[in-house]
Amino acid sequence: MTSNDTLPGMVPFLPLIYVAWADGELTPDELGAFRAAIHRQPGIDAPSLAALDRWLDPELPLTAAELEDLLGRIHQHRDAYLRPGSSNGVGDVASALGMPYEDVVRELLGGVSDEAPSAAALRVDTAAMQQLLDGPEREARQRMRAALSQPAFRYRTGLGTGAYREQVSAWLQQLARDGFGAKGLPAELGGGGDLPGFLAAFETLGAHDQSLTVKFGVQFGLFAGSIHMLGTERHHRWVREAASGVLPGCFAMSELDHGSNVRDLRTEARFDRATGEFVVHTPDDGARKEWIGNAAVDGRMATVFAQLYSDDACHGVHALLVPLREASGQLLPGVRIADAGEKMGLNGVDNGSIWFDRVRVPREHLLNRHGDVAPDGTYRSPIASPDARFFTMLGTLVGGRISVARFALSAAKSGQAIAVRYAARRRQFGPAGGAERRLIDYQSHQRRLMPALATTYACDFALKALTRRYLGFRNEVQREIEVQAAGLKAYVTWHVTRALQDCRECCGGQGVLATNRIGVLKNDTDVYTTFEGDNTVLMQLVAKGLLTEYRQQFGSMRLGGVIRFLASQASRRIVASNPVAARKTDEAHLRDVEAQVFLLRYREERMTASVARRLKRLLDDGTDPFDAFTRCQDHLLGLAHAHVERVVASAFRAGIADAPATLRPILTDLADLHVLHGLDRDAAWFLAAGVMEGNKAKAIRSLVLQLSASIAPAAEGLVDAFGIPEAVLGTPIAR
Repeated sequence: MTSNDTLPGMVPFLPLIYVAWADGELTPDELGAFRAAIHRQPGIDAPSLAALDRWLDPELPLTAAELEDLLGRIHQHRDAYLRPGSSNGVGDVASALGMPYEDVVRELLGGVSDEAPSAAALRVDTAAMQQLLDGPEREARQRMRAALSQPAFRYRTGLGTGAYREQVSAWLQQLARDGFGAKGLPAELGGGGDLPGFLAAFETLGAHDQSLTVKFGVQFGLFAGSIHMLGTERHHRWVREAASGVLPGCFAMSELDHGSNVRDLRTEARFDRATGEFVVHTPDDGARKEWIGNAAVDGRMATVFAQLYSDDACHGVHALLVPLREASGQLLPGVRIADAGEKMGLNGVDNGSIWFDRVRVPREHLLNRHGDVAPDGTYRSPIASPDARFFTMLGTLVGGRISVARFALSAAKSGQAIAVRYAARRRQFGPAGGAERRLIDYQSHQRRLMPALATTYACDFALKALTRRYLGFRNEVQREIEVQAAGLKAYVTWHVTRALQDCRECCGGQGVLATNRIGVLKNDTDVYTTFEGDNTVLMQLVAKGLLTEYRQQFGSMRLGGVIRFLASQASRRIVASNPVAARKTDEAHLRDVEAQVFLLRYREERMTASVARRLKRLLDDGTDPFDAFTRCQDHLLGLAHAHVERVVASAFRAGIADAPATLRPILTDLADLHVLHGLDRDAAWFLAAGVMEGNKAKAIRSLVLQLSASIAPAAEGLVDAFGIPEAVLGTPIAR
């Protein structure tokens, strides 16, 4: 480096050159790209370009003395760097290197407040974004936030299982007294008639303690909800008692040997015409009710799903109300319950196993909206088809799956708020002689947190869109909503698991401490991939729904006609790929919505056609239809993932179109990052399919890094827009 005065054209690039050499991270190729990017900038005089070329020569790395001299030159021009608009013409070069210009300058000069907003941060109107995310149910969310901010809901760490369960039960009773349990019920049942508000409050609760959230869902969503949705007027008194918390209850569906396979549950409910009672019985240990929330301690009644028999004829799975305990807590005759004990998470929920030994309940305890037994034993149903009746009954699970996805996403929001705030304050390492850098300024940190934050926003928009459809569904679209609910529940909870793991790692050892919540959230939410339907099973349900219009036959696993239909469709045309587009790498193309949608739709349609061909070949070879489907499971799961990813991306784009104009730029950045991150992750498939070439895959990865860097300064505003009260975050590293 010469000792001459710094030329004016060189000044804007000095901080980037310093960081490049001080970190020693740039390869010769990257240094060459750096030089080329500078040469593309207009208005730089030739002498300045020549000097910059010398300083970026990979054969002549700067010495320690030269770096010190360069840092001195940067300080000499301090006012120029802090002047508004100083990054004009340089910001693009900085973003391409993954080094936000304002943050580089702030780190090198020192003495500039970390709280000074960057240009990117100014793009987030936090209040407007929170209002958008809250939606029409803002009042219900604010009421729940206010409730959770009260001293009574303060976290207490180190509690034993018994004390923790008592704490969660006390919290639940307080929420019931505040009217949250009955909010979604009709006014004639003592409720607020506000189901959207109930779901929004439930979702907001998910940012708090997960055991409380699950217990709330079991009591008010599953137990009270199943009585309301499956019962009739004669059951209304139990709905009121359940919604007010007076009658603690359980939702006893899953069995040890059958889990998600509800159709083949083996608990029996046989009608005894002589006494007018049902006899509920567990025929063997594998038929015991397993992992039932509220069972071990609090539950006094359960909605029990069992095979219904009258006159020795089986009418399939139905639900009955079966008392479990006296008000004193004493188990009733014939009921045996075992405590599940310690778990890897959710230890504030009293899970248990339940056995019934010929327990008798009155005929009126049958939840009879979709099927009833008369006193003489005659079975009647308004739905003639057993399959249709079964799926109508299971439709009660749709709301549960949507709710799990929504409150699970709230847990991810809590973890991301903690991790982003910590990253914006914690400093680690830095250039020799310079200040330590904030974690959020490191490319690796941005790469882990920003795409996941973008996906959280995408999932939020997709779940709200699905909720609107669910609340206003018509019978003819019910199965379609069931498929979407299954897919989004799986997609979102898998995302939550991955995101919280990254949040924990990004907080280092602080992320392990129980008081800082991320480790607790991680453990508590892990099971969300399993309950309310195992994710892998749910994704198979999605694939079945996609393969044919005859979803009902698929759902019942009567596959012969379905496979024949697929055979006739195996050669259907899919959208043609464009070899020119496969090679395009410019940013405008990569961020073009139609180009992104093409890739997502192409993958889904091609996978649909190819799995149909596979099924046809297996069928032609004489394979049993059920076995043919089983042998294609991995392919089917890939298809389901491709479909759900397209649905999420489409819902996000639709939501952005309806958002205030001031929020669209940052939301568009998030939408692009979400889609491009997915394309980068699954690049192998697109490369193998020929719709993406190697240079395009590299360009997508580079753009993911660039978008992550440009969004990072806005990340605090984005997580603040989740509206999570400080008391709910409950961790010193998030403040």
